[in-house]
Amino acid sequence: MKEEQIIVGGQAVIEGVMMRAPHSYAVAVRKADGRIVSKGERLPVLSEKYPVLKLPVVRGAAVLIHSMILGIKALNYSASIAFDEVEKAEKAPVAEHEFELQAAAVTSGVVASAPVAIAPKAMGVATEEEKPAKKTSTAAAVGSMVFALVFNVLLFIVLPLLLTNMLFAHLEGRTIGAASASGAWYADAWAWLQAALSPVRPSVAFNLVDGLIRMTFFLIMIVSFSLLRDIRRVFEYHGAEHKVVYTWEANEELTVENARGKRRQHPRCGTSFLMVVMLVAIAAFSVLKFDSLLLNLLVRVTMIPVIAGVSYEIIRASARSRTQWLLSLLTRPGLWLQNITTREPDDSQLEVAIFALKESLKLEPAADPEPAPLA
Repeated sequence: MKEEQIIVGGQAVIEGVMMRAPHSYAVAVRKADGRIVSKGERLPVLSEKYPVLKLPVVRGAAVLIHSMILGIKALNYSASIAFDEVEKAEKAPVAEHEFELQAAAVTSGVVASAPVAIAPKAMGVATEEEKPAKKTSTAAAVGSMVFALVFNVLLFIVLPLLLTNMLFAHLEGRTIGAASASGAWYADAWAWLQAALSPVRPSVAFNLVDGLIRMTFFLIMIVSFSLLRDIRRVFEYHGAEHKVVYTWEANEELTVENARGKRRQHPRCGTSFLMVVMLVAIAAFSVLKFDSLLLNLLVRVTMIPVIAGVSYEIIRASARSRTQWLLSLLTRPGLWLQNITTREPDDSQLEVAIFALKESLKLEPAADPEPAPLA
């Protein structure tokens, strides 16, 4: 891939794909009747307004937060289409934006062409009728992001730390014989819990166990999701997104034929990013450690942006310098995990991913590439 080439990334959504370029994004969704609906917009370049966001590590945290916001907005849009919660997009006058796209429909190995109506929303200033809906969408996105952050902090930071502390406290003999003077079962249980939660100063072994528990929770969640039919469809679109990104990076024409043979696993995928985050966290928490359980918890929470920024730099470097064995080793677990989080897409799903990328590129000005968004 040429250095000057625009770096793109994306995310699978419900029956569709969101594609993001440095200064724009577009999400395309396939409806049950075969039509593709799409919307997109230009993105503000925050690093131009705030130069500090161009600094290594800092830019990674900023890109992560922005990617989360865009991802949730794209998911909300795709959900509204999939569940027919929004009829306005179909009924609004969009004649000037509709056009026909010859879509490949594969039947018994024979490719037949069928017209697919594309109705992207007009880009630019929102009308008075659109403004309340836009505010509602933004509020929903913020609410979803806050819920996701709280849930992930509890599941992947608080719970693993507490379980690890309880395990090491037990191994040190603090819980053995822990009992109250009254002898009541609830008093004994409370005394045991107090002993189990008495602070254990984190060691390398402590953080390895903490990280192992965290990874176990993550794997259980991913595998459980993969068993759901609707999630498997999202994973197929995830594979389509990666294949189309590979096609773009290879400087090939964005066609189903070119994308079909590409790999499903991409080093800049969010799955790889999360695995690198967990590995970096083990190293970081082995250095920053206290005798207070509360302080150890606060450090783990407040260090999330820094760990995310460092992990972003590792992912970014590995995508540009894949010959470096250490970076390749760090990102390899994420590539393995993508065998679960991505599935082989069909041609219609590749078509949706291609359309999303083309729509985002239409909004992209000629500019130097920003740091790479997650694929």
